Amino acid sequence: MVGLKNVQVTIVGLGLMGGSLAGALRERGACREVWGVARRGETIEEAMRRGFIDVGTCNLAEGVEQADLIVLATPVRTILELVPQVGALAPAGCLLMDLGSTKARIVGAMEALPPHLQAVGGHPMCGKEVSGLEAAEADLYQGATFVLTPLQRTSSEALTLARELVEAVGARPLLMDAERHDRLVAAVSHLPYLLSVGLVATTEEVAAEDELVWELAASGFRDTSRLAASDVTMMLDILLTNRAAVGETLSRFADQLNAIAHLLEADDEQTLKFKLQTSNLKVQRLKFK
Repeated sequence: MVGLKNVQVTIVGLGLMGGSLAGALRERGACREVWGVARRGETIEEAMRRGFIDVGTCNLAEGVEQADLIVLATPVRTILELVPQVGALAPAGCLLMDLGSTKARIVGAMEALPPHLQAVGGHPMCGKEVSGLEAAEADLYQGATFVLTPLQRTSSEALTLARELVEAVGARPLLMDAERHDRLVAAVSHLPYLLSVGLVATTEEVAAEDELVWELAASGFRDTSRLAASDVTMMLDILLTNRAAVGETLSRFADQLNAIAHLLEADDEQTLKFKLQTSNLKVQRLKFK
């Protein structure tokens, strides 16, 4: 398998993540050519206008038939549909990757690919609560952790090429198995989205009694609720393909909320203060950007 500089990369799906990946690869001259596959011709035209791709097509077979590396950048359940389709079309020796936010089911689908193809699951830990090619940025991946979930059948050469792509767009590769990935992102990615949805729903209930609540919603509400504006189709796919891990994480969070409720009910200021300070110090130590 040749190095990234000499390969044709085809990206299927030119939304926020796929468009940003294409733009990053092309802006940095990281590969020989960047091809884009999208459902709508208008998307191809826009990607060409922005200089994100060298060639674009709405025909999947045309887009992948000469590719050396294919990246599926669509919602998770669409990726699951595409894996066998691409498996039947891609040339021998091609590497198939994806950008899906859950990994176990995708890696399972990749295990059934023909033996002449290689595959590595992927999930860049970056993004926005807005979607679409118009939101894409060539520097979106810069400094981000990019999880890679190789299969048992993945060759060392294929994994090296996957790492090269990740590093070429400024991200940091992190290897782990698919089940571990899904369990961890349920806590740090999927749970925050659901908390945001719950916050909005709870405030709507309050607003039904007193609409003035919206006049009082300031930066704290805005920052905490913004994830509820994420693409619904994408989030449905994520939640429904990671139900067990999300359910376990929701249960843990419910236990935390109940514990806080009991402390308030008991007027236990000392224990409540300790709990708040513990979280305060942990977030400060994490030094989020």
